[in-house]
Amino acid sequence: MKRLIALAALSTALAGCANFAPEHTRPELAVAPAYDGELRPDGTVVASQLSYRDWFLDPRLEGLIASALENNRDLVAATARIEQARARYRIQDSRRLPTVVADASGTRTRQSLAGNPALGGGGGEGGSDAPGSVTYNRFQVGVGISAFELDFWGRIANLSEAARAEYLSTIAAQRAFYLSLIADTANTYFEIVETEEQVALAEATAQSRREGLRIARLRLDSGVTSALPYRQAETLLTQAEQQLAAERLALAQLRNQLAVLVGGTVPQGLPQGLTLAAQADERRLAAGLPSDLLLARPDIIAAEEQLRAARANIGAARAAFFPTISLTGNAGFSSDSLGGLFDSDGLGWSFGPTISLPIFDWGAREADLDLARALEVEQIANYDRTVQTAFREVADALAGRRYLAEQVETLERALAAQERIARIARLRYREGVADYLEVLDAERNLFSAQQQLLATRRAWLQNRATLFVALGGGFEQDGRAAQAPVED
Repeated sequence: MKRLIALAALSTALAGCANFAPEHTRPELAVAPAYDGELRPDGTVVASQLSYRDWFLDPRLEGLIASALENNRDLVAATARIEQARARYRIQDSRRLPTVVADASGTRTRQSLAGNPALGGGGGEGGSDAPGSVTYNRFQVGVGISAFELDFWGRIANLSEAARAEYLSTIAAQRAFYLSLIADTANTYFEIVETEEQVALAEATAQSRREGLRIARLRLDSGVTSALPYRQAETLLTQAEQQLAAERLALAQLRNQLAVLVGGTVPQGLPQGLTLAAQADERRLAAGLPSDLLLARPDIIAAEEQLRAARANIGAARAAFFPTISLTGNAGFSSDSLGGLFDSDGLGWSFGPTISLPIFDWGAREADLDLARALEVEQIANYDRTVQTAFREVADALAGRRYLAEQVETLERALAAQERIARIARLRYREGVADYLEVLDAERNLFSAQQQLLATRRAWLQNRATLFVALGGGFEQDGRAAQAPVED
């Protein structure tokens, strides 16, 4: 028994004496070392240190995001994939240690003496059958190790490292989806708020134009104007009604989309939401450097872990060119009686190595190594692409932060000017100085300016949410705890 324990300890200590995997290093940064200075004004808020509750002002949006993070089916599936990857890692890592199996057995055998010369039975021609039979017992107990591979070349260790990297990559991928779900929920909510305000604008415009059509009808009936102004007022009304129907359709579709994001149904009892204009926030996020994204963005972390797994698989493929050495051993006791089962006379043991090396495999091992190397090249390209995508997302959002804000400011001034033009046009028409065509153009331009301002405010808010997530913001405190390094 002591020898078997010593054998297991020695085999474990000898495992992993060599490692043929390439050393893991991050590829050089495949983007510019800094963002455009003109788009990167100084900010004091670090996104990766904030949860979504710290960033978004709308209490209704906070409730919707919380519901999405709890009930979204895709996030539930992503979380389940973490447990799958963790189980695969544990299974693979367990193969680095020998599996010790204990077994015990007991048999009671009755054997006839007839026809068995060794036991006194008769045999051959003219013999007489010996009467009776013999009954005997056999008891055995022991422990054993079956075909444990001594990992001299690091094959098992590299396969375990690859499984661990896959597990960590799955965790990071789940976190990346967590952040994207925050962004999707926020962006959909902002579209809903904008569309609700567009509906209210279209309803108010349609009501105003119905009143205008009524006045135009009275003027036509009294002979003050011709039929043309009446038909023009009618056209204005139909345009507003068509826009109202389109906005109501878009609102219904967006609400359906939001229901899917939050897991089926929008929770009841959420606080009243804010208008687009009320959600303006002057806080600026610190952009930092592109290299900061390597630790803040979970999608980049996932890509790096995939690269680490690919390199570990190269080590396993290289180790396959060396002999496979396995050990099998067992030790135990056997006896004819239970009382004497553990007597020293009944002790028995055996162990022995097995060495295996394929001589002709028709290029299979070379092909496995080529495959592993090609996968490494692919993962390097995927890593570079992920970094470049993250850089572009941040750079685009920084540009949007500046230029969308400028558009909002410009459109607010344009709307104020257009409102003055519309008032003057209506006044000139009532005084008979201008025809209704001038009113028609002014009303159309005013409605268009109002719609455009709402759409641009929504785009600015969406860009703000996108920049927050692109810089790695959004995790709550419990989400941060989940980012702690995984134990070996």
